[in-house]
Amino acid sequence: MSGRGKGKTAGKKSVSRSAKAGLQFPVGRIARYLKKGKYAERIGAGAPVYLAAVLEYLAAEVLELAGNAARDNKKTRIVPRHIQLAIRNDEELSKLLGDVTIAAGGVLPNIHAVLLPKKVAGKGKGASGSVSQEF
Repeated sequence: MSGRGKGKTAGKKSVSRSAKAGLQFPVGRIARYLKKGKYAERIGAGAPVYLAAVLEYLAAEVLELAGNAARDNKKTRIVPRHIQLAIRNDEELSKLLGDVTIAAGGVLPNIHAVLLPKKVAGKGKGASGSVSQEF
């Protein structure tokens, strides 16, 4: 053959851009979405790789914290409640996702200080009355 056709690439297997970058998130799909979304006229070669890496890092961070929250609650499955607890207890993620509502996430357990019962100083001697309301 005279250097044409499929002489060189016949035996080689194609390697995805995600594998080249060492990522789990799909670089090719993100590139397609960036092009189709018309965010810019032209999209550089490194942009989808960088974006995929950032998205993968954020997903890994949220999943790790949610897994810890699930383990703290003695559960083996991550549910939206665990994701909510993970995000709201982390300062930076809470700032990033401050306006985000997570369906079936609930709220952080919090009792306002004004609503808590007051500590009484002179309860040592001769305390009479109901004991059920003391903490």
